[in-house]
Amino acid sequence: MSDQLQIVLIAAGWAGATAALGALCLRTLRSRPMRTSLLVLCLTTVAAVIAATIGTAHAMFLSHHDFGVVILVSVVVGALMTGVSGLLARMLVADSRALTAEARALGATDPVTPTTRSTPPASAELAEVSRELEAARVRLAESRARESALESSRRELVAWVSHDLRTPLAGIRAMAEALEDGVADDPARYRKQIRMEVDRLAGMVDDLFELSVINAGALRLSLDRISLSDLVSDTLAGADALARERGVALRGHASGNVSVRADSRELSRLMSNLVVNAIRHTPSEGVVDIHLTSADGRATIAVTDGCGGIPEEDLPRVFEVAWRGTNARTPGPDGGAGLGLAIVRGIVEAHAGQITVANTGHGCRFEVTLPALG
Repeated sequence: MSDQLQIVLIAAGWAGATAALGALCLRTLRSRPMRTSLLVLCLTTVAAVIAATIGTAHAMFLSHHDFGVVILVSVVVGALMTGVSGLLARMLVADSRALTAEARALGATDPVTPTTRSTPPASAELAEVSRELEAARVRLAESRARESALESSRRELVAWVSHDLRTPLAGIRAMAEALEDGVADDPARYRKQIRMEVDRLAGMVDDLFELSVINAGALRLSLDRISLSDLVSDTLAGADALARERGVALRGHASGNVSVRADSRELSRLMSNLVVNAIRHTPSEGVVDIHLTSADGRATIAVTDGCGGIPEEDLPRVFEVAWRGTNARTPGPDGGAGLGLAIVRGIVEAHAGQITVANTGHGCRFEVTLPALG
């Protein structure tokens, strides 16, 4: 057997025995804190190197002086590496505890605040985990904000709808009792009024159902190629009677024939809601204008009214459920439950579009942008 092979076998034997002992210690201490396991792992590595060095030196029949030097060097290195191992283990444990605190904060009921670090994590893996936790914190904060806004909107909707239902139902009951008792002065007028109230309640229920479908993400679209020019013309024709009754002028302009892939029923409802809303909020002798344009593969329908403008602080709330732009609890004779614009936004987003609103001086401008077909 050559000297080199003998040295290799001796070193492997001493290092292997030390590693096996270290593995046994790790298995025994696996339920202890991570710092203990890290320290044992580092010390096992150092001890394996020292054991292999001493065993090999002893087999080489060195002088007592040289062998003592080897042992002294091994002791110094072992002591130094023990301190370094303890420091590294302490750094990793500190990072682990910081990550644990960040993870625990994600489930707290209080608003989640970012965790500040005096030093970056000691390893790239821990740094990646820290970044993922921070991203999760941001997403959770945004989700909680949306949930709070939705809950507030839901409570407001319940309050508004319950009032809007109670008022016409009370009127219907009073008129029905008058007809039953035969004390109605004009039975035909009472019956007509009851029919109008029932139609308004039916429309409110339809809006509530449509909004619930949109919010549940269950709106199913039957997509087809739709001409927006024809849609604008149909909308103008459908809203002409209401505009004449209100003394409002309707204008429409389309720059070319623009088509989109959309659900014709939902898109017609979208346009009807926008235009009817514009007419109802435009004073007599005012103008409601519909303008269709296309550019860069996007089609834009702009509906401009003469409502006088919306306060800047209320613009972000225009598309919220039950928002009417007034503190009045009772809508007008043809008013709704404040669901029309919320439904419009849901339909637009279901078609991968965008809707915005801005003041134009004498009124408001609603812009619906949809992907156009070539």
